[in-house]
Amino acid sequence: MSVLLVGISHRSAPVAVLEKIAITEHDRPKLTDKMLASTHVSEAMIVSTCNRVEIYAVVDAFHPALGEISELLTKHSGLVLPELTKHAYVRYAEAAAEHLFAVASGLDSMVVGEQQVLSQIRAAYAASDSQQAAGRTLHELAQTALRVGKRVHSETGIDRAGASVVSVALDRAQLVLGPLAGRTALVLGAGAMGGLAVAQLARAGVGKILVANRTFERAERLANTAATMHGVEAEAVGMERLAEAMAAAEVVVTCTGAVGTVVSIADVHRALATNGSHDQLVICDLGLPRDVDHAVAGLPGVTVIDMETLQRDPSAGAAADDTAAARAIVADELAKYLAGQRMAEVTPTVAALRQMAADVVESELLRLDSRLPGLASTDREEVARTVRRVVDKLLHAPTVRVKQLASTPGGDSYASALRELFELKPGAAQAVAAPMEIAAPATLADDFTAAHPGDEQGRNA
Repeated sequence: MSVLLVGISHRSAPVAVLEKIAITEHDRPKLTDKMLASTHVSEAMIVSTCNRVEIYAVVDAFHPALGEISELLTKHSGLVLPELTKHAYVRYAEAAAEHLFAVASGLDSMVVGEQQVLSQIRAAYAASDSQQAAGRTLHELAQTALRVGKRVHSETGIDRAGASVVSVALDRAQLVLGPLAGRTALVLGAGAMGGLAVAQLARAGVGKILVANRTFERAERLANTAATMHGVEAEAVGMERLAEAMAAAEVVVTCTGAVGTVVSIADVHRALATNGSHDQLVICDLGLPRDVDHAVAGLPGVTVIDMETLQRDPSAGAAADDTAAARAIVADELAKYLAGQRMAEVTPTVAALRQMAADVVESELLRLDSRLPGLASTDREEVARTVRRVVDKLLHAPTVRVKQLASTPGGDSYASALRELFELKPGAAQAVAAPMEIAAPATLADDFTAAHPGDEQGRNA
């Protein structure tokens, strides 16, 4: 069984495509169940953030599983297969692990070095685990990725600037408004991104933060957090007071995770009509799909900073030395992870070999009993111990050595050699865990390859 990754991110697709493919918290359980119900997928985890959707699946055959996952994504997004193929990337086996480690480290983020993606991967893993969709393979992969991300952030300065999508958006807002100190801000959405927005706004010295959310109790909790932990005046407002809250604010950060438009052009018109003291309103729309009606960006006195804006002109947070150090850690951790995986694959083969040897010993002892029925029990036990010692000594060196060799690149060939030399049946010891062969080429996978030529190893499609 190997891990297959199918993803679309800010690096491969425009925001319009990301909006269509976006998977909400409401969608995630249903899509996970559908993947597990497919023929070739046994484990599944969906990582969905403001600028990426990635599906990690444990599969028994590459091409058929790719077809099932792609069909699921086309039905979910409404994208036709050629459009999905154009913007998707595919990773398999060790390339999938390498990619997840890089994502967890902040190396693949829109703002390099941002830490929020680590919590998003943790949430994706927790969601998969709660649905019993994460088995041994995804448990090990996700836990290793989280450890790699923590190590990168603790051993390098990749996040020393504290950059995130929120902070970059607010930096751009200050180019329009000037310093945010003393101003009133509105945060629309009380999830993880909303909490980050509150923290960033408090750090910028805003005078007051208004928090609006579909669930008023969550808005109250975030407003209380802003007041108690960040020492800024904060107030929760109901969604029915949205226009009034926008009228009082000079900067708005929206990050609701809603499927449809949350801020309509009518809301903004009402806010502008009652806002006589502010010349400019800056709206940072960090939702995916967008929270703000597209037409709002055309209103006089309103500046909309959305994911498309940030995608066109991203701020690279980390210094080159820190990025290089982070990549070195990812490479080191990947080598250790793959070595552990290869050793785990050879273990059932070694167990099957030892079981076969034990069966041969017992068969010969039974034969001895039939040939020498009068043999004393003490003599029989001594013969049995001697034979077992001989077998153990003969097997010790090759089984220890094959485990050592299995941890090296290409080590799976040694397990195959053992199975061939000793004629171990594929079903022995729950099968010996023979490496899964990639299925014969299929049209769907060829479509991905044709859309992204020059990648002979299938690491990117």
